[in-house]
Amino acid sequence: MTTSYTHPVGAKRSLVPLLVFIILFLGTGLYLQSQDVAYAFYQLPGHVAIIPALMLAVYFHRAPLTESIDVMIKGASNQNIITMCIIYLLAGAFASVATATGGVDAAVNAGLSLVSADWLLPGLFIIAAVIATAMGTSMGTIAALAPIAVTLANQASLEPALVAGVLLSGAMFGDNLSIISDTTIASTRTQGAKMSDKFKENIKIALPAAIITFVLYIFLSSDGAVISQQAINWTGILPYAAILMLAVMGLNVFVVLVLGVLLAAAQGALFADYNIGKLGKDIASGFANVQEIFILAMLVSALSEFIKQQGGLQWIASGIQFLASKLKLAGNKAQQLAIAALAFSSNLCIANNTVAIVLTGDLSKNLAEKHQISPKRSASLLDIFACISQGLVPYGAQALLLGASFGLSPWHVISQSYYCVILLVVAIAVILLRSSAQSKSSVSYA
Repeated sequence: MTTSYTHPVGAKRSLVPLLVFIILFLGTGLYLQSQDVAYAFYQLPGHVAIIPALMLAVYFHRAPLTESIDVMIKGASNQNIITMCIIYLLAGAFASVATATGGVDAAVNAGLSLVSADWLLPGLFIIAAVIATAMGTSMGTIAALAPIAVTLANQASLEPALVAGVLLSGAMFGDNLSIISDTTIASTRTQGAKMSDKFKENIKIALPAAIITFVLYIFLSSDGAVISQQAINWTGILPYAAILMLAVMGLNVFVVLVLGVLLAAAQGALFADYNIGKLGKDIASGFANVQEIFILAMLVSALSEFIKQQGGLQWIASGIQFLASKLKLAGNKAQQLAIAALAFSSNLCIANNTVAIVLTGDLSKNLAEKHQISPKRSASLLDIFACISQGLVPYGAQALLLGASFGLSPWHVISQSYYCVILLVVAIAVILLRSSAQSKSSVSYA
């Protein structure tokens, strides 16, 4: 039986603005870099490069201008995006105040006294992975660890992009695996799977990829990097210790970051001669440091809303289903790859893994039910491939925050996202090599 599908002209066209943005943002940076232009990726900032793409999306929408503006505002004000943007602001404020009060230097010196230079990369990867698994959020993990990691990279003479990639890798591992993460909740609810079952299914893929990544970071670590040891101000690390403990305990990330700002200011005033009258100015400085990613995140979400409303995601889904029907693979492996491709490609369009899972959840569940793929398997595939995609898009929230923290282009950050690449290879290999009989066992839907 041949599967047929249509290619709505408007649906295909809705993806053109996204392509324009990628070409302008990455293409300009890559070209200027090839010409040895300093700070090549900063010559055309992402939040400026996306403006022509948004104008094209409005034109393609073919509706009264007021309606198109409403679509844009609806996308920019998406709850998940506003949540991310507030985290950006609070993370920026904490980083700024912690730096001004000497907290960053104190935390770095303490870390360097406990971990040798040649173990910094694997050590940071494990720390980020554990915290992200406990917190259930990659953004909260990056916000907490980035200020420390930036100075560690400088002290140990490590490549900043590599250190940023380590944090991104560990954070995405935990975000994907954590039972309390938004992606886990979304994938299990849409597929009717138990969280514990999804975790057991997920860890069979994520853990081997993490082990390979850990070994890779051991080989990439620099031998004999010269680190200047300084006296440790133990009171300076209290704000970091407190927010990490509170985060691991499951406290809301907003509360954690606000407490971090207050604790850093209090520590500075009591033990480091910090002028508390500068607190407001330092917080404002932190806000200003993240304004570019704040704006870009909202505009990317606005562009994504046009893609959704104009049928771009539906067109991608129909194409993936068509290709899956043509693949001659044993059992339901083609359909498992289809679910994976749905999550991956949808996230490329909207740069939000939770939303990508929600958008493709129903279609994935239908594929799973029709082809006897267990709920835990389909939930695991959705979460894994959405997270892989999120860790590889330079306009994703995680890459943007790391780029701002390290003073790098987001493209440089994702170019060092080794865990996500390794996880992609491992996950596809598991789909292709694992017996289909395992997928069909215990198939039950809530």
